[in-house]
Amino acid sequence: MSTKTYPGDRLVRVGGIVFAIGALATIATVAPLFLGTSRFPTAAYLVCMLMPVGFAIAIAGLVRSVLGQRRALAEAAAAQRG
Repeated sequence: MSTKTYPGDRLVRVGGIVFAIGALATIATVAPLFLGTSRFPTAAYLVCMLMPVGFAIAIAGLVRSVLGQRRALAEAAAAQRG
């Protein structure tokens, strides 16, 4: 297993963190609806939109990482051929 990092690896991590923040916000804003307490302000619901944004960032990082791995493999194959 390789420990080499590729350009998209950091984006995947950041996307995961942003997704987790959005997921926690979603749980926090839905909980009062089930508990019968007062609702949060609209701004709290807007923070929930971080979940799909984080997912998109992670997917973009995954694509960048795959392209970086393909490029590295192509360069290694070209170097072997001479």
